[in-house]
Amino acid sequence: MPALGLNRIAPPDGAFYIYADIQHLTDDSLAFCRQLLLDTGVACAPGIDFDPVEGRHFIRFSFAASTALVQEALARMIPWFAARSADTSAKT
Repeated sequence: MPALGLNRIAPPDGAFYIYADIQHLTDDSLAFCRQLLLDTGVACAPGIDFDPVEGRHFIRFSFAASTALVQEALARMIPWFAARSADTSAKT
C-alpha cells in the first residue's frame, strides 16, 4: 500500500481486506472508487459502504485473490494513484 501512497491503513486483523485512508486524495470515496474502476479496471469498495459518516475518506481493498491478480491490480493502480497524488500536491 505504501507504493500507492496509502500509509494510513487499518490493521487487517486476519481478514483479507485493507481499509485505507484516502483523505489526502478525496472526500468522496464513492466517486474515487468509480473512477479507479473506469480507469484501471480494478474494483474496490467505498468506505461509505461501511461507515456512512467517516467512510467518505476510506476505501476497502480485498486481497482474497491469487498473488498474480493482486500484483496485476497493483501494477495498474500505482501510476493511477501517483497521478492523483501529484495532482493533489500541485493544488496545495
